[in-house]
Amino acid sequence: MAIKSVTPARGVTWRGGLIALLVYVAGSAMGTAHAGSSAIVVDDTDGQVITAVNPDEAAHPASLTKMMTLYLTFQALRSGTLQVDQELPVSSWAASKAPTKLDLRSGQTITVEDCVLGMITKSANDAATVVAEGLGGTESHFVDMMNAQAQLLGMSNTRFANASGLPDPDDTTSARDMAKLAMALYHEFPQYSHYFATKEFMFRGRLVRGHNNLMDKYPGMDGLKTGYTNAAGFNLASTATKDGRRLFSVVLGGRSAATRDRLMARLLDDGFDDHETPAELVAQVGMVPAAAKGSRSKSSAKATALADATPSSRRHHRRGKADAVAARGSASCSKKKAVTCPAPKAATAQKVASVGSSPDK
Repeated sequence: MAIKSVTPARGVTWRGGLIALLVYVAGSAMGTAHAGSSAIVVDDTDGQVITAVNPDEAAHPASLTKMMTLYLTFQALRSGTLQVDQELPVSSWAASKAPTKLDLRSGQTITVEDCVLGMITKSANDAATVVAEGLGGTESHFVDMMNAQAQLLGMSNTRFANASGLPDPDDTTSARDMAKLAMALYHEFPQYSHYFATKEFMFRGRLVRGHNNLMDKYPGMDGLKTGYTNAAGFNLASTATKDGRRLFSVVLGGRSAATRDRLMARLLDDGFDDHETPAELVAQVGMVPAAAKGSRSKSSAKATALADATPSSRRHHRRGKADAVAARGSASCSKKKAVTCPAPKAATAQKVASVGSSPDK
């Protein structure tokens, strides 16, 4: 099934979007998010799906949620509702958000552009909330706007619960939906797409570094967004170009930043060669089931939460030995059609509860 970028008509109003949301909520039921791995690679030229492994499996988006917050921000910038240098107030609600964050204080102000850069690099939850309140009045109202826009983009398996992606048992998405959103961001807002390539920026006298370490290693990669919570695992939406051709790829539910990044590199390598990536390789990077993790100390949980900001492999190897071994498995997914591929027993998807103490990345 090909993915096509869905561009809503300029005349679509908020009222129409709200109606779409209400119809959707009344007429469908969301699947339960799981911790299994899923992936998709889409050719931007014609929307052809090159690899699809569990692309419609329900999963937690984590900080990939901020891609929708950024979509609505760019929409407001284009319409003139916001200006890049406009100062937005920081509420106590925004300042109280769990890390990662820019450590904003209640009563301060921050520019729209710094909020954008903070969301893309540090995945700042406080910055996402500032924008949400600036556009929606309240974060709750902004979430309604997010969900209405998701339906307009054809993201039928997605429901956002907040503007940042912080843990919530009700937030859910799929790899296919995140690919649709990523493509829409580049197609509809080319004047702002350069922000996704930002690796670091200066904020109030200090250097804020990004979490997307793969951009330093994979030639041609120029965005988009990382994400992590205990419930979601390690997520990544990426886009890269080679010989004038652009691919979009999404990985959800990785067990570590390093394995997620290696899989993403392999997916893109195979995609540029017009090859499918073996489904078994995707399954092997999936999360260990929650029941197998056992109890963890507070220090251990904190280390896991910060793992997304830690550099993974130091260089990108094109089809290394580990990949070759993994590719020998018999499981695969058919080109152009999504096939649900079962993960090995060790990575079997299980229902996960949102963990309130799990910071988003």
